[in-house]
Amino acid sequence: MRPQDKSLWRHGDFMKLWGGETVSKIGSQVSLLAIPLIAITVLKVSTFEVGLLSAVEFSPFILVALHAGVWVDRFPKKRILVLGDLGRGAMLVSIPVAFALGGLTIWQLYLVGFVNGVMTVFFDVADQSYLPTILEREDLVEGNAKLQISQSSAQILGQPVGGGVVALVGAPVAVLVDAVSYLGSALLILWIRVSGLATRSAGRGLASAAAAEAVEATASTSAGTTVAAEASAADRDEAQNAAGGAAGGMRSQIRDGLNYILRHEYLGNIAATTATSNLFGNIGFAIFPVFAYRELQMSPAGVGTVGGLGGAGVLLGALVASRVSARLGIGRTIIVAIGVFAPFNLLIPLATPELALLFLSIAFFVTGVSNVVYNVAQVSLRQAITPEHFLGRMNATMRFLVWGTIPVGSLIGAGLSEVIGVRPTIWISAILGLFAFLPVFFSKVRSIQTIPTEDPNESAAAGA
Repeated sequence: MRPQDKSLWRHGDFMKLWGGETVSKIGSQVSLLAIPLIAITVLKVSTFEVGLLSAVEFSPFILVALHAGVWVDRFPKKRILVLGDLGRGAMLVSIPVAFALGGLTIWQLYLVGFVNGVMTVFFDVADQSYLPTILEREDLVEGNAKLQISQSSAQILGQPVGGGVVALVGAPVAVLVDAVSYLGSALLILWIRVSGLATRSAGRGLASAAAAEAVEATASTSAGTTVAAEASAADRDEAQNAAGGAAGGMRSQIRDGLNYILRHEYLGNIAATTATSNLFGNIGFAIFPVFAYRELQMSPAGVGTVGGLGGAGVLLGALVASRVSARLGIGRTIIVAIGVFAPFNLLIPLATPELALLFLSIAFFVTGVSNVVYNVAQVSLRQAITPEHFLGRMNATMRFLVWGTIPVGSLIGAGLSEVIGVRPTIWISAILGLFAFLPVFFSKVRSIQTIPTEDPNESAAAGA
């Protein structure tokens, strides 16, 4: 157990993970701006084709997420994280190379998006199951909140800086910043020294902690020979533990993961709310770049400023998440965060070229606060009550259920925008999002005051 007078600021492994997370996420903010801009201004594709970028990128969460959970439970998670970072960086390098050779097409952007999406599935599932090897359970909320600060810092710095980099060197070349950040992430992960927590008994029946939902990448620095040897030994221990907890065929394990979530009195309703929110939200988000650049006539710097203010909201959410949960209770926090702030998204379709910066900044700031408060509460809850040997499958199944709706929403948004226009589609997205809170509101989730010390559906996990 970590001494009470020793904060996570002095926790070496966590600080490597946290510091590298910020570097990697800043790089990713550049690609978030640059890749849609390449499609819109360089390749000059249609609104539908821009919307497909999001659908293609997130389609692996439908196609491979459930299988990823089984593999993550079987193999060393650190190795999966490093390979995921290196692979995504290599794919991004292909974009400026193809542009310099005059051969860049929308099809290459689709290919990069899909391949990186597959690697992101494995990375995210491994990432959310890796932190329990670093932190104790009592550090759960603090660790998740601090990792969310990385997300906020990345948006606050990365979005405006990304807009400036795109304006300075052009969108295709700017993607290289993200590629370098993935390399840094891989190096720092190699430097993490997994503690004895990696081999703790699964009989405790609890996950210690894990990265928050919005966290997608980690780290940056280099590893020496001694660290590499220790990491290799830790990987062997982890692989042995995973093999012990991953008995049975893949189909059986996938079914176990689905049954565990869908039959759970808390997790099933949380999955329904998050999936619904992602479905409705991405009807508009998939075509938001077209809305911002073409209809609102915003510049990359303007869009970056809006994203930076959204990051300020994420920072505020990370700073207050623990206190809000303590004051309202975990269940009420989840409901308030997903339901009370949803009307602010109506400001997005209300925006005009003259009011775009003001309206979008308010909407993104409030959404940043609410998303983090919601994610810290619900991710901490689900990770704390899930048996340790089941973390990979739980996280993968959750990703399948809640992120699998993203490409569906993106396809709906891309298609609707061609039929009824961009702004009406944004309206539909914002209005439907008002109802995403209903599954958790009409469930036992709202009665949860503190994170349970045991799984109320322990029999479901045992049967799995």
